[in-house]
Amino acid sequence: MRIPEIEFASAEEIEKCQNEKLIETVLYLNSNSKFYQEMFQRNNINPSDIKTVSDLKKIPFTSKDDLHNRNEDFICISKDQISDYVTTSGTIGDPVTFALTDRDLDRLAYNEYISFICADGSNEDIYQLMCTLDRRFMAGLAYFLGIRKLGAGIIRVGNGLPELQWDTIKRIKPTALVGVPSFILKMIEYAEHNGIDCNETSVVKAICIGENIRKSDFSYNTLGKNITDKWNIKLYSTYASTEKGTSFTECGAGTGGHLHPELIIAEVIDENGNDVGEGETGELVFTTLGVEGMPLLRYRSGDLCQYFSSPCECGRNTLRLGPIIGRRHHMIKYRGTTLYPPALYDVLDSINEVIIYYVEVFTNEIGTDEILIHVNSKGDHQKIESLIKDKIRAKVRVAPKIVFEESETIRKIVFPELSRKSQKFLDRRL
Repeated sequence: MRIPEIEFASAEEIEKCQNEKLIETVLYLNSNSKFYQEMFQRNNINPSDIKTVSDLKKIPFTSKDDLHNRNEDFICISKDQISDYVTTSGTIGDPVTFALTDRDLDRLAYNEYISFICADGSNEDIYQLMCTLDRRFMAGLAYFLGIRKLGAGIIRVGNGLPELQWDTIKRIKPTALVGVPSFILKMIEYAEHNGIDCNETSVVKAICIGENIRKSDFSYNTLGKNITDKWNIKLYSTYASTEKGTSFTECGAGTGGHLHPELIIAEVIDENGNDVGEGETGELVFTTLGVEGMPLLRYRSGDLCQYFSSPCECGRNTLRLGPIIGRRHHMIKYRGTTLYPPALYDVLDSINEVIIYYVEVFTNEIGTDEILIHVNSKGDHQKIESLIKDKIRAKVRVAPKIVFEESETIRKIVFPELSRKSQKFLDRRL
């Protein structure tokens, strides 16, 4: 196993590495990307003038709308060089297609290889993949390629089916799980109802994807706590997206996902596009490095987070990202209070009587945001409604409306057909 030396290098050495790779990326885009060629010309940008990360400020942001409306203009290669097609999950819009070359797939494998090492992985581990490898899903393929490069064992079980997950654990004895943390909680519930002792198995850790397991102070949120209270395993958070082709994965210290300097440049900005300070909340903007098929320059992710640059106790000196606080487009202004859906999820996940739920936001008759939480629960609805409102009010000072529905009705919203991710947030604002 090889941990890149650059991750332990000084801030000056990391900056030099990123500057060199940025120069290569900008010149490559100017030669091969129709979208960026036009951007440079329209804004009178000479690509040769972009020599350092600080020079990125001279370049406009790339938006999700750009990527959606001009998808093919981002492709830098001919069709015969494309080895794989993937799409984004379409969480806040229609899915966008990405084209990958052989080298991009190698880069994807390398990214996950060093990410699994960061999460204390080794070739002695056996990883149980509880996510899909089909449906044009980049992440499942990335995990598979990274674990294969690591030399560890892989069990491709796929998502869902707690009974099959537990049968696999019994038969093959994996040391680690890769999956959505809310599903790990479902596995614990299945175990409790079927006489399975989670703590008498081979599993010692889980790589958690797609959902937060920590609060902004890095302590476990309700979801993370509910898992670790019942299953004595180590949880590692990882944050990634198709657009990045790169992940930010926690080390054993659990104080943020580490940036890989040779693969990505990160900026965190405020609403006006200016840099925020360390520990302040802003939107993640990134520039991919070493991508052939569809590199991105100053791409606005829409994800809100905080960054930290102090050396980590693991020895890495790379920038770290804290938990994703929410999506910029998901911000809710409710009765004078600004909040994001994850704050509501944390409360709902803490109430044992709540079985399944989703949060709906719509524009009311006076033109402001209205929140309606759809819940299926066990027990007296009036008492549960009062409990939910009290807990939410204590956390965010306001209490939205609650409606109780059948489990299957909610499940059709939360798990839409053909979707790769659960949908806990339904935005119906005008």
